[in-house]
Amino acid sequence: VQLQESGPGLVKPSQTLSLTCTVSGGSIIDGYYWSWIRQPPGKGLEWMGAIGGRGSIYYRPTLKSRTSIFRDTSKNQFTLQLSSVTPEGAAVYYCARLRSLYYGDYVPRLPNDYWGQGTQVTVSP
Repeated sequence: VQLQESGPGLVKPSQTLSLTCTVSGGSIIDGYYWSWIRQPPGKGLEWMGAIGGRGSIYYRPTLKSRTSIFRDTSKNQFTLQLSSVTPEGAAVYYCARLRSLYYGDYVPRLPNDYWGQGTQVTVSP
């Protein structure tokens, strides 16, 4: 299974960040949690949210009001949108196929989970 993030590397404060994850070698309707995780500079991994194989959506509570995750099964892609981005939103953003939900700041890299390579997002005027 391979995952690849795509989207702009630079967004302005208050704008909406939109990233798409394209999956190959597996299907996003498979029974996993297709997840978004980010890592701000100097910090650990932060789980942001996920969409399950059946389409159920899960959000980190502290980001729920600004986060939207949806999918396009015809393209085998899922997308993260984060509105009202602040400079604290600068991070490396990863998409991943995980077997668990984490809801916090600890996301282990386990065997049989799959991660994209990550994409750097800078927030600047």
